Amino acid sequence: MILFLVAFGSYIAPAASQSLQDISSLKVDDLSDEQLQVLVRRAEEAGLTESELIMMAQARGVPQSEINKLRNRLENMDISISAGGPRNLGSKRQPRQQTNLNAITQGVINFQQEPTDGLEEVEPYFGLDLFYSKNRRLSFEPNFNLATPQNYVIGPGDVIYIDLYGQSEKYFEGMVTPEGSLILDNVGPIGVSGKTIEEATALIKSRLSRFYTGLAGANPNTYLQISLGNLRTIQVHLVGELRLPGTFTLSSLSTVFNALYAAGGPNVNGSMRSIKVIRNDRQLAEIDVYDFLINGKTDINLRLQDQDIILVQPFLGRVHVLGEVKRPLIFEVKEGETFQDVLGYAGGFTDEAFKDRISVSRTTGKERAVSDIFNNQFSIFSVKGGDTYTVGRVLDRYTNRVQIKGAVFREGNYALTEGLTLKELIRHADGLRGEAYLERASILRTKDDLTTEILTVNLRELLNGGAADIPLQREDVVRVSSIYDLQEEVYVQITGEVRNPGTYPYSSQMTVEDLIVLAGGLRESASTQDIEIARRVVDPAEGLFSTLVPVTITRDLISSVASQRLEPFDNLVIRRKPNFSLEKMVYVEGQVNSPGTFVVQSAKERISDVIQRAGGLTSFAYSKGATLIRRTEYFNTESEQLRRKRNLMDLQAKLQFDPNDTEAQEALLQRLFKDLGVGDPDRDAAESAAVSDVKRETVAGIAEDKGDFGQVRIRETEAVAIDLEKILQNPGSAFDLILEEGDIISIPRQLQTVRLRGDVVYPTTVRFERETGVKYYINRAGGFDIRANRKRTYVVYANGEVARTKSFLGMRLYPSIEPGAEIFVPTKGPRIPVRPGDLVGLTTGLATLVLIISQINR
Repeated sequence: MILFLVAFGSYIAPAASQSLQDISSLKVDDLSDEQLQVLVRRAEEAGLTESELIMMAQARGVPQSEINKLRNRLENMDISISAGGPRNLGSKRQPRQQTNLNAITQGVINFQQEPTDGLEEVEPYFGLDLFYSKNRRLSFEPNFNLATPQNYVIGPGDVIYIDLYGQSEKYFEGMVTPEGSLILDNVGPIGVSGKTIEEATALIKSRLSRFYTGLAGANPNTYLQISLGNLRTIQVHLVGELRLPGTFTLSSLSTVFNALYAAGGPNVNGSMRSIKVIRNDRQLAEIDVYDFLINGKTDINLRLQDQDIILVQPFLGRVHVLGEVKRPLIFEVKEGETFQDVLGYAGGFTDEAFKDRISVSRTTGKERAVSDIFNNQFSIFSVKGGDTYTVGRVLDRYTNRVQIKGAVFREGNYALTEGLTLKELIRHADGLRGEAYLERASILRTKDDLTTEILTVNLRELLNGGAADIPLQREDVVRVSSIYDLQEEVYVQITGEVRNPGTYPYSSQMTVEDLIVLAGGLRESASTQDIEIARRVVDPAEGLFSTLVPVTITRDLISSVASQRLEPFDNLVIRRKPNFSLEKMVYVEGQVNSPGTFVVQSAKERISDVIQRAGGLTSFAYSKGATLIRRTEYFNTESEQLRRKRNLMDLQAKLQFDPNDTEAQEALLQRLFKDLGVGDPDRDAAESAAVSDVKRETVAGIAEDKGDFGQVRIRETEAVAIDLEKILQNPGSAFDLILEEGDIISIPRQLQTVRLRGDVVYPTTVRFERETGVKYYINRAGGFDIRANRKRTYVVYANGEVARTKSFLGMRLYPSIEPGAEIFVPTKGPRIPVRPGDLVGLTTGLATLVLIISQINR
């Protein structure tokens, strides 16, 4: 269905009719009623009738059985198609159709890919692909919907429609018989075969005026109109140098181009310039296809008739055009044509063509000769078959070019005018830039033998008039160096506690304060007293790398006479204030009176201090189960810059939604947008993470080297067992740990259960009983399992401490139990059965041992 609609869509447009798709695989039974209605509606929009739609399907090779099914479906569905408006139901007239379409379409040559062994055609012939190519779209199909041509010659098989209107109204329809007569009801036969529509109109009018007197006279009141109905087919013979010579069945509206298309056009030896049309043993016309290809002219009034002969003779003569033309192909030429005509066939010169002289290779009686055609001879030079014309390219060189490069305002190519000097060229280039090196410039000059020499010029003396100006020659290249081209690029660096550390351009008289301002100013942590400059040593002694210059500045970066001047490649290092640190936060959760976040006041603040600040423990607190969660060295600590950026982003968000939109707040908001868009806070994070990365790699390396080390689990936080009762009883003691950044003190409620895990019969949680031991709780869980490793049983207390089972004189001493404890019973693993081979080996070894002992006792 989709393929049929594509073909239908291409059929309704004259231009698209050249690209009709093959719809021979159409199955009408596969179309639903809705799809058929869509097809009919599109045909109505295109102005096609039902019969035209069926005719189009026949033309595209749809089998007759499918055509009949389509016609029946349309009739049964009571769908009618009107072309251009409602159909006149009283008329029996059918739209114009082409009879015997299958015979016409089956005779058209189909393209066949010729084997080329992977090589493209080396010498293409102009115009041969017009009628025969893989992607041909120009079919020259006749238009059946055109008005009845007055010069159309009627023949047997044509259907003639005759309309009488006016005082009398009558409709006649008849087909021209093989004898050439048109038989009308109650009128009789009228011989119309071989006559044009215009001649037949006069003859029929004369005959009908006997019956309808209103047709005759000077003032008739009845009028007559004749039009063509169904068109007949004709047979045309195509002979000569064609791809498929033979006799073809064509439409009676066909022209010479329709016939050539059906036969695939001339072959490689066929002529495109002299195609003869022969009728009744006389040459009727001679067709030049080049006139159509070049000028778009074709004799559309020359229609073929039955038994016409189209003769394609061998080509007249061919020339080959190579080089810089738009169509470098092989062209057929006629007698008397000139090179100007051939150049027109080739589309003219390209933009890079050398037009003054064309090289010609021509055959003489026994060999080839070369001659030249000059541009004033194009219209008089007669071409000859076998000629090869070569159009060259313009030379890739300049006749009057000089160049200037380097420290001038407008580098590039300039025209070498008469008397042009170096000073004038510099003036044409808008002068020298400020960094131009005036002591030395160079001119690269090309000699006649294409060797080069360099001329050295002192621009300072030349511009001051102290040296003579230098005349320039063709292809001179003037190079003016910049002072920066002759020295290393200088810079200064700043590292440490500034907002944007990095490398900055050096300027003379630059001070330490200037560089700090360029770097965005000092950080809060920067020390103004501990600053130094690392300066390169000009003449370093052995073992000396740099000179250190101590510097002191003020926080407001005010410059003074005593400000330290920087030198190229200086590295300004700004260190952190002693003991500077951002606020450290710890967290207390659970059974305290005021849980939450607390700021560490000093480096000596301990757990007891924070518990006291939190209001002490509640009456429900279980101090023995208190746990301290501490970050390890592998914790990804947020850097100061990241924390600062996060705080500024929070401030920015609040200002954006603050209803108090003051001028000061707007200015602050703009500064925040600018501040958050610069800097690299990830750099500090990377530096702080470097140490933890090294430790991770070290631990991982140890695990790889020692196969029995087991899997290493690297954690960012871990629980630290603390004894909160002893801490609160003895503040400041060894049990009272000093707090660190990110510590979490968790104090649970009173615990009343004991949990059992591992290789017990039924792992569960049981109620805590005072003055009971491990065996009591093991029994509450069903006892030890078969493979339980009893001597390795251990207990994890609520505060994170671990106690293992000890052995003394063969007795097991299990740890004591506290509320919230967890008892873990490890397993011995699966029992490994003794294999027969191992048993035999063991028995043999014991027998050998017994034998040795018995021998010793003897």
